[in-house]
Amino acid sequence: MDKFFKISEQGSTIRTEMQAGLSTFLTMAFIVAVNPAILSDSGIDFGAAFVATIIATVFGTLIMGLWAGWPVAVAPGMGLNAFFTYVVVFGYGFTWQQALAAVFVSSVIFFIFSASRLRGWLIRSIPKALQIGITAGIGLFLAIIGLTGAGIIVDNPDTLIGLGDLTTAPVWLAIIGLILMAGLEHRGIKGSILIAILAISILGWSTTPDSFGGIISAPPEASALFQMDFSAILTPAFLSVVFVMFFVDFFDTTGTLTAIAGPAGKRNADGSVEGLDKATLADTSASIVGAAVGTSNMTTYLESAAGLRAGGRTGLTAVIVAVLFLSCLFFEPLFASIPAYATAPALIFVASSFMSGLRDIDWDDVSQALPVLVTVILMPLTFSIAAGIAFGFFCYVGCKMLAGKTSDLTSGVWVITGFAALWLMLTVWG
Repeated sequence: MDKFFKISEQGSTIRTEMQAGLSTFLTMAFIVAVNPAILSDSGIDFGAAFVATIIATVFGTLIMGLWAGWPVAVAPGMGLNAFFTYVVVFGYGFTWQQALAAVFVSSVIFFIFSASRLRGWLIRSIPKALQIGITAGIGLFLAIIGLTGAGIIVDNPDTLIGLGDLTTAPVWLAIIGLILMAGLEHRGIKGSILIAILAISILGWSTTPDSFGGIISAPPEASALFQMDFSAILTPAFLSVVFVMFFVDFFDTTGTLTAIAGPAGKRNADGSVEGLDKATLADTSASIVGAAVGTSNMTTYLESAAGLRAGGRTGLTAVIVAVLFLSCLFFEPLFASIPAYATAPALIFVASSFMSGLRDIDWDDVSQALPVLVTVILMPLTFSIAAGIAFGFFCYVGCKMLAGKTSDLTSGVWVITGFAALWLMLTVWG
């Protein structure tokens, strides 16, 4: 084991790698409760979504550890799972089977793209400001969904959005859960999100005992395996969905891997990232398998940093995470009993981590600040990640041209702006 994972060579030990794997698992185990809850809203059976979440997570994380050699975990991405349900299914009117087909197609395209030199070219071409804006916009998109799910905000015919009914217990339980997550996280307690979800659930179960379905059982027999429906593949709406999934997955995966390359010991002296190609292919392979088993796009989790802080440096850390996730198959009754007001705060809490990059924006440069603002604001207000990306790039190109900064308009910017224009035409006239 030491020779295979090069544990001693990386200055680690088997015990340290196991502790790191446990740390990462506790930090991101909330996805086992949150992802099936979101996907079940689209019509997928909760048990089927639960199994798909775990199987895809185990597969992706094992590939990341055994083949790519990275001490990080892969799981369904927050943001894209919400996009899958609340935009693709509710907004575009797709069936969940058609939505899975879109996940599959976008993942195959991303896999081919990652295996070519185009990925590196596009990474170098896209302005950092727009990458930050897209990430922050997705964060606000998640926050709106979480606030709505918690009942804190509601539809209002006069003001579009209004304050929810603060006299109901679920709203206050959601607020308490959010505060609890923040407090535990600030104190450095591992698994803060999962602990808060379970604590609020227990409070809810104490008032409505019938809502608690148990703890342990055999794995669910329900399955969404190979349920993809490609009947809408030639429609403008399908192409629009694939466009969004591809670019969001690209930004999310690339951004996360490059961010944690340093702590993972993968960044070389010249600034290049060791094994980035393998890590990206492992991530995209997980998305292809995820679509086949019944879940939304997969991505490398930034929460893996918890394991890195605990000393994880090799693929053994990822293998431990995968084994722990596999054991969750026997706890479906527990996760199925968790109420929506307990998981909604997790969306809001995770959204806050998406906003940190905004500190790096030069707000005094309007040719940079305005496109970022447009990107960030349009995503939640139009309930469309695609609209935020498209109009963000339109605004960026226009502002840079009028400001006389055409040198900032790289070939990658023009390519994406062209795709954005195509998306707009398909949306308006398709």
